[in-house]
Amino acid sequence: MFKKLIYPLFLLLIGYILFFSSDAKIIIAGIAIFIVGMIFMEDGFKLFSGGMLEKALKKSTSSLPKAIASGFVATAIVQSSSLISVIVISFLSAELITLSGAIGIIFGSNIGTTTTAWIVSSFGVKIEIAQLAMSMVIFGVILKLHSHKTYQGIGMILLGLGFVFLGIAYMKEGFETLRNGLHLAEYAIEGSWGILVYVFLGAMATVIIQSSSATMALIITALATQQILYINALELAIGANIGTTVTAVMGAMTSNTNGKRLALAHFIFNMFTAFIAIVFLYQLSDFVDYLSYYVDIGESDYAMKLALFHTLFNVIGVLAMVPFIGHLERFLKTKFKNDKKEVLRAKYLNESITEVPEAAIIALEKEISYLYNSVTEILYHGLSLHRHKCVGIDFGEDYCELPNIVKNSVNKIEINVDEFYDRKIKTLYGEILHFATISQEKMSQEEQYKVYMLKIASRDIVEILKDVKELQKNTNRYIKSSNSDIKKQYNTLREEIVKTLDGINMIENSADDFDVYAKLSLLESGLEKLDMIKNGRIDTLIRNNKIEPKMASSLMNDSAFAYDISKKLIHIATILWIEDREIQELGEM
Repeated sequence: MFKKLIYPLFLLLIGYILFFSSDAKIIIAGIAIFIVGMIFMEDGFKLFSGGMLEKALKKSTSSLPKAIASGFVATAIVQSSSLISVIVISFLSAELITLSGAIGIIFGSNIGTTTTAWIVSSFGVKIEIAQLAMSMVIFGVILKLHSHKTYQGIGMILLGLGFVFLGIAYMKEGFETLRNGLHLAEYAIEGSWGILVYVFLGAMATVIIQSSSATMALIITALATQQILYINALELAIGANIGTTVTAVMGAMTSNTNGKRLALAHFIFNMFTAFIAIVFLYQLSDFVDYLSYYVDIGESDYAMKLALFHTLFNVIGVLAMVPFIGHLERFLKTKFKNDKKEVLRAKYLNESITEVPEAAIIALEKEISYLYNSVTEILYHGLSLHRHKCVGIDFGEDYCELPNIVKNSVNKIEINVDEFYDRKIKTLYGEILHFATISQEKMSQEEQYKVYMLKIASRDIVEILKDVKELQKNTNRYIKSSNSDIKKQYNTLREEIVKTLDGINMIENSADDFDVYAKLSLLESGLEKLDMIKNGRIDTLIRNNKIEPKMASSLMNDSAFAYDISKKLIHIATILWIEDREIQELGEM
């Protein structure tokens, strides 16, 4: 409701400013072009890196220093903390990295974002960058039209850089023109009140623009054209850091548990860093003057000093927080715990993960495994069996323990399969299909095929519920029957399904695809016992008058349901636990 109200008012305000102020129009256009450039750069790096960035980040969290360093380097290169955040949240949601590793990358990323200030203060406001920007845009467009993804990626990066520099040129021109009629520095506010006002303005600007890099570019160009005082620029930079936390928190509201935890860590870090910078503002300013002498920054080069200040207080924030990472991780794990609701919701899926194909596939696999475990529990109950009694039993040739367990499990377990589907499975299944469909849009053909097969696996899991519903009716009746022959046959059906389930359970974590394929093939060859028409067992029972015609028809149908359930279980296992496509296709034959 708040967003719906604010957004139209914001558009009206921008429209009013554009209509009545040509100078402000140039500045706002510069901000818009700068942001478009950042978006092009982000998309370009996604294409150009070919997944290298994701792989590098995934492998760099074995220690906290490596995580911080990789976060810094990655953000400094791609110039997009939002892209790094998306990748990190994706990996965290799919449990590919730990929470402490993700926090380390985000801390490093915060330092990495300060490189934007160095680029703007070093090049953007010191040289006539517009001509270079035009050349970048021209070559960017040419390369963007190439058929190869690598060239397209480079083209989009060049386009992005061109637009970034063009945006800086427009902002600089706008402030210089504005100075002829209005000198904003004359309205500077000093003292503690001024600190609060400018920190607030910096935060609000970042929330509105949705980019701390764009806010810093705006602050530096305003400072370079002497529209704001140096001390006020420092305060605005602190506010920009705070503003990024608001953006992160808003983005995490619809995220999963890990996404929310990471956003909270980001919020705590930035607020803590801002607190240090505000309390020691003048001391830090003096320290920047001291360091400037040694790094060859001119006494009056306030744009470069601002960039140094921005880096300095973020580095201090990281150094101050590092000793407390363990405490922070333990604190975060107590927050945003999943409520034990009746409706099953996705544990690993998050729409931001669709930006990273590798993480999206892993998240889908884990979510479908979660769905599989939920449905197989109902399968046991539908057969009037308790899973904890059947899982992990002796996997010997004759399954010595199993017949006795099944024979003694005659008490009906009350479970309404239709109600269970509507109340628990339907929502989760829908979320899986929705996520799978969206994630395929940014995937290669091979990755799309993998997701297609995962959709098939999730469909098979849900269809097992339907077969369980049918099998449940007669199973509960005949396992208590006075006719020992029909009782024996239904116990056999239950035994064979449990053998399949337990066999799959034992190979779930195997890393050898051939080993998984061989064991699944062995399980499939054992399904012949369930095909009672083919093996002639029903015919024998009927000829020897062991069972009544009504029992025979029930047994024939239910053996088919049991066969279908076991066949689907093996098919699901083939998709979920065999990575190699060729080996997987062998299992499909």
